[in-house]
Amino acid sequence: MNKVINILKIIFYISVLCLIVISLFPGSLTGLFLYGDIDKTPNTIFSIETTVNHFIGHTYVSTLGFFVYLKHHNFKKMIYYLLFLSISLEILQIIVPNRSFQISDLSANIAGVVSGFLLIRLYILWSRK
Repeated sequence: MNKVINILKIIFYISVLCLIVISLFPGSLTGLFLYGDIDKTPNTIFSIETTVNHFIGHTYVSTLGFFVYLKHHNFKKMIYYLLFLSISLEILQIIVPNRSFQISDLSANIAGVVSGFLLIRLYILWSRK
């Protein structure tokens, strides 16, 4: 089980790094890959810049982080770290070219962290039965 946790820990840190890159990339990564233009954003509901993806991304990273550190003494620190990360990434978009701060995205980031925490709480309750 320890090897599985170590692998999940590596996946968690790679996921955090990807989340940082996606959040702070100056433009649209989707537009870059699909059209070769960072200024072009695809008109789909699930494009990188939508609030839904902020929620999904932060829920994924938070759930993974909370699961990895569930039985670790730094679990409480992980809650603060993920909340800080979710807020910081959105605020930093104020200074990143071709990006903008949006309160809806900030709310989705925080809701994603809270959702990850609630999923882990449900997992704990379910695994006790």
